[in-house]
Amino acid sequence: MKSYKLLLGLLMSGVFLFTMCTPKTGQKMSSMPEDFRKHAPEAGPAPQIKIGKYDMFSMPNGLKVIVVENHKLPKVSFQVFVDAPPVPEGDAAGFVSMAGSMLSRGTTSRSKAEIDEAVDFIGASFSSSSSGLYGSALTKHKEALLDIMSDVLLYPSFPQDEFEKLKKQTLSGLAQAKTDPNTIAANVSSVLNYGKDHPYGEVQTEESTERITLDLCKNYYNTFFKPNISYLVVVGDINAAEAKTLAQKYFGNWSPGDVPELKYKDPVPPSEARVCFVDKPGAVQSVINVTYPVNSFAPGNPDDMPARVMNTVFGGYFRSRLNDNLREDKAYTYGARSRLSTDPLVGVFKAYASVRNEVTDSAMVQFLYEMNRLRTEPVGEDELRLVKNYLSGSFGRSLERPETIARFALNIARYHLPENYYETYLERLEAVTAEQIMAMAQKYLHPDQAYLLVVGNKSEVADKLTTFDSDGQIEYYDAFGNPVAASAGEIPAGMTATKVVENYLKAIGGKDKIKNIKSLDAKVSLEMSGMPFEEHRIIVLPDKYYSSVSMNGQEMQKQLVNGNKGIVEQMGQVQPMDEASLAEAKKEIALFEEADYLGDGYQLTLDGLEMVEGKPAYQVSVMQPDGEKIVLYFDKESGLKVRQVQFQNVGTGEPVPIVQNFSDYREVAPGIMMPFKLEISGASAQPIQLKLLDVVLNGEIDDALFEIK
Repeated sequence: MKSYKLLLGLLMSGVFLFTMCTPKTGQKMSSMPEDFRKHAPEAGPAPQIKIGKYDMFSMPNGLKVIVVENHKLPKVSFQVFVDAPPVPEGDAAGFVSMAGSMLSRGTTSRSKAEIDEAVDFIGASFSSSSSGLYGSALTKHKEALLDIMSDVLLYPSFPQDEFEKLKKQTLSGLAQAKTDPNTIAANVSSVLNYGKDHPYGEVQTEESTERITLDLCKNYYNTFFKPNISYLVVVGDINAAEAKTLAQKYFGNWSPGDVPELKYKDPVPPSEARVCFVDKPGAVQSVINVTYPVNSFAPGNPDDMPARVMNTVFGGYFRSRLNDNLREDKAYTYGARSRLSTDPLVGVFKAYASVRNEVTDSAMVQFLYEMNRLRTEPVGEDELRLVKNYLSGSFGRSLERPETIARFALNIARYHLPENYYETYLERLEAVTAEQIMAMAQKYLHPDQAYLLVVGNKSEVADKLTTFDSDGQIEYYDAFGNPVAASAGEIPAGMTATKVVENYLKAIGGKDKIKNIKSLDAKVSLEMSGMPFEEHRIIVLPDKYYSSVSMNGQEMQKQLVNGNKGIVEQMGQVQPMDEASLAEAKKEIALFEEADYLGDGYQLTLDGLEMVEGKPAYQVSVMQPDGEKIVLYFDKESGLKVRQVQFQNVGTGEPVPIVQNFSDYREVAPGIMMPFKLEISGASAQPIQLKLLDVVLNGEIDDALFEIK
């Protein structure tokens, strides 16, 4: 199966999102006098905050109702929040989330389509999750919305067909977890910080999703969706009396029940610095996470405010020390941040950034340097004032939204905070001192007792990180936090890059059979961001190429190459290929191109053995005559090609590594093997899944197909 590099570029031209980096700050504002910026204004007394009013009452079934009136717009929102504890999911991780999604996929009286139609008819928004329901609508439609919400909450039917659809969608989405470096970092950080025996450390995988059953989803709903642990939050154009009447009408029949109390072990932070690495072949950037769990840091902790200020100084906003160092001063990254989060069970600290491969170790030095600097050097008065101004401004802006008042009320009720907790926010903020910040840094910043997690290109980055590990030994993990071997083993004596490629050619049929293949006619299905495509691809050696990509039977684009001419046709518009595009397209005119790598002009290097999908594979670098480098991986046991990495410019500046994973080899002609599955990642947010539907080698092909007028 060919590399699909050209097809990928053309597909991406229609759906790839271009991003703009934020320009650096620091340019002087000529209209401001120079001394204006040298001295922060004197701080006045913290203003008295009057949090917007809200009403709260309980219903006979135990449902607690919070009402925030706001009559500026004729809209109202309803949130049913189920305060269920984190649930251990075991080897079926993901069933809690799926249970929440299943709620809105059918009731005893409505199908999913009927629910969607009813929501659309009133112009409302509505969603369900494992923690409840949310809906909003115009005031005049509030009862129609509540009728839908109460039906979904009280009478879900958990239809089997919708469950199968949801599972399929979930499996498709999980493919991204294996390829997106930020998702990988989040997964592995969770496993490291909490452990797989803690609900926060369980990671949903394709395997765990396959184990999820409808009964597990139903049991979660039946066990935890109880009014006596839930809240109804009402915000908008409504008063408390009307809200109470509606709550009783639509949720009064919700039956209370006992909810099990769950116990959890406190995660143990690392006792020393541990470098943990996830290999992302071909990556040009490394995702760095410096992280660890923080026990006994629940909401309302007396340290919350001074620790919040400390973290903001360190990495909590754009002008933080971490961002100023890594972005503004050293230009290692577009942005570096940190967070120190409270949680009823266990808090967490995480500092993170994406940096270029060549500065990964240098960036790690700066992460640890800034953590230590805050522990040992007092914060200056001007810097402290700047951070306080930022936090007070953010807090003040948040009060403009009635949803904030509702969130405050919910937090006070859930976490048993003082009634004036948010009213005294600015007073507590203003009282924070430089001495407290240093004390908080010494208490909560632990550069010598942290997981130093990096997701990146092992061959270019990993060896430079050993100095940061307490014992010089790097731990390796896969995309879901499972430990993997640091090495796939030693290269057998006498094995060379040429022999690896020769073994591959032998495994797929042998050079003699391959060289007799002169044409290919293949049909391929593609799925990209949930959208199905089909490609019909024909190659006739030495110089003819045809590709037609369609969606739902309608041709979206076509490419033709015939000798030294080429065209691209998209939606009826025909454009001749320029010289560069034609040269790129001609690279697609190849069958079993690995045979060419044994010829003149190609340089092959056997880089070593690497683990690919849990199996050792030979890594072979191929430098092509035009200077382009391709990295190939061949299964050590079968000899088959299982991965290919090459770089493509998709319009974002630096070339993007395109990773292609090959699997499901089958016989397509006597003695000739080809992969029937190909997954492409790296050029879009979602991986592209390709399946070979049909292929004919050396078949009859009408030469008129390649006619270019």
